[in-house]
Amino acid sequence: MSFHLALRILAVLAAAASASACKREKPASAEPSAVLAAADSAQRPVDKTPLPGVDLSELDERKQELFYKLVGTLPSPCGKAHSLRTSIASDTSCRRGPFAARYVAALLAGGAPETFIQEDFEKKYQSQPVTIEVAGSPQQGNDDAPIKLVEFFDYACPACQALRPKLDRAVAQYPGQVVVYYKMYPLDSIHPDSRSAAQAALAAQAQGKFAEMNELLYAKSPAHKREDVVGYARQIGLDLAKFEADYAAASAKIDVDQKHGDNLGVKSTPTLYFNGRKYSGPQDDKYIGMWVDEELAVNR
Repeated sequence: MSFHLALRILAVLAAAASASACKREKPASAEPSAVLAAADSAQRPVDKTPLPGVDLSELDERKQELFYKLVGTLPSPCGKAHSLRTSIASDTSCRRGPFAARYVAALLAGGAPETFIQEDFEKKYQSQPVTIEVAGSPQQGNDDAPIKLVEFFDYACPACQALRPKLDRAVAQYPGQVVVYYKMYPLDSIHPDSRSAAQAALAAQAQGKFAEMNELLYAKSPAHKREDVVGYARQIGLDLAKFEADYAAASAKIDVDQKHGDNLGVKSTPTLYFNGRKYSGPQDDKYIGMWVDEELAVNR
């Protein structure tokens, strides 16, 4: 791979990243050396022995070649001192192995570049879970669900708007198995009325109508000024005096959510966590569902 081609790939990745989230600040550029190092590894011999339980029918010959290269060079998803291929072929204790290989194949089928897959794989399997305080947060699902998702989001963020139906579809496939907690993270500097929307959502939660207000706030975005959300409260039948009081009080709760997100390193919306692990994959229900499938199988 030429140096100029490597830089072109970096430009494509940067453009894709900027389009998929609402960011508080510009993302750091990837190092060209990372792309060039990946190109150097392409010269190694590739073991193309088929792996049991991994369907490559959606991959053309070039992508199958890349798949076999990746499973031979990516590390074990279970933290072992061997490759992903070895995890599947001979390490039966590594229950994540087949899921990891199918995930790589799905990313390739979806057109993900090699460098994205390598970075996503590292984040997914080498990061440590974090503790996220969710007490009192709005939620969809029951606290005893085995899969706990936490979303830091902004009502005026187009990427959050785009993720919402995909996340809903993914969760709907696993009734009783997934709970989603919603953490308010308005990007005040670029969406000045988002804090008002978050306050309205929490005020509606206090009257048991978070879902109804949540629906309206997304449907009417970015009309989130105080007079707008008071109208939404009236529309869904809230006690307006109580709503006004809870709306004012909610700002402090939002500050807590934002600080929690900042401490975790949240820099953009939407940001998702799966059982304490930051979701780094494409914002699509197909890949979200694959993360859920893996967690259910590994943690049952």
